[in-house]
Amino acid sequence: MTRTLSVAAIQTSYGDDMVANIKKTEAFVREAAAKGAQVILPSELFQGPYFCVSQEEKWFATAYEWRSHPAVIAMAELARELNVAIPVSIYEREGPHYFNSLVMIDAGGAALGVYRKSHIPDGPGYQEKYYFRPGDTGFKVWDTKFAKIGVGICWDQWYPETARSMMLMGAEILMYPTAIGSEPHDTSLDTAAPWQRAMQGHAVSNVVPVVASNRIGHEQVAEAGQTFYGHSFIANHRGDLVEQFGAKDEGVLVHTFDLDYLNTHRAAWGFFRDRRTDLYGALASGRPA
Repeated sequence: MTRTLSVAAIQTSYGDDMVANIKKTEAFVREAAAKGAQVILPSELFQGPYFCVSQEEKWFATAYEWRSHPAVIAMAELARELNVAIPVSIYEREGPHYFNSLVMIDAGGAALGVYRKSHIPDGPGYQEKYYFRPGDTGFKVWDTKFAKIGVGICWDQWYPETARSMMLMGAEILMYPTAIGSEPHDTSLDTAAPWQRAMQGHAVSNVVPVVASNRIGHEQVAEAGQTFYGHSFIANHRGDLVEQFGAKDEGVLVHTFDLDYLNTHRAAWGFFRDRRTDLYGALASGRPA
């Protein structure tokens, strides 16, 4: 019997009310499940506004221990009811430490564990190093009921090393929850196209589908405000955008993939057969000679 996987990406805006944001996400999860999706991806930190545009102490109070995070609890109940898997992006607190994290909720509602964002950006409008420690979990691939899912978080998606590492760990599809938009220091800069192309490259060089969920809308967290550019998408193993939204669309994208075909096709391309690990030492060095 052929193994298939139906995936979904949610694109929407979020506000200050965590309860309202969770309920909004629940509605889109239900919509995606009704369309046949088995693994459904909300965007990064959907619990509230993307607060990393500035450095304000008050946001530390919005972090929770991952097992008791309201978004995790709500999505676990929903996953149990709908028999779907949901990667849940959260602001996590562990003792005195704070992380940008993801909890994989499997179909049936079980939490498979936590992944902590590995690459932490620090620049105008994306001052995440103030709020988050670099992740200490290493990359994760989740053996869900439906498939092996690799998930990186936002800035992780720009790094080919992240995608390749998850593929070497057995991932059959890659997912990236995201919060990205305007650049406060340069209003003429629009990174939507290179953002997509970076991940399309991961799809091609790993012969794997890629799913990216971004938020939309204007958020006035800081004085300048920030507008998120959407363009969530699902790419196939060739990097083709088989499903995509624009800058203001709201809803769910759903697509089905034949995993058996992809596994065979990946082997036929030979990318993993022909790797030369004996030549890649510079990749593991901070300052190669």
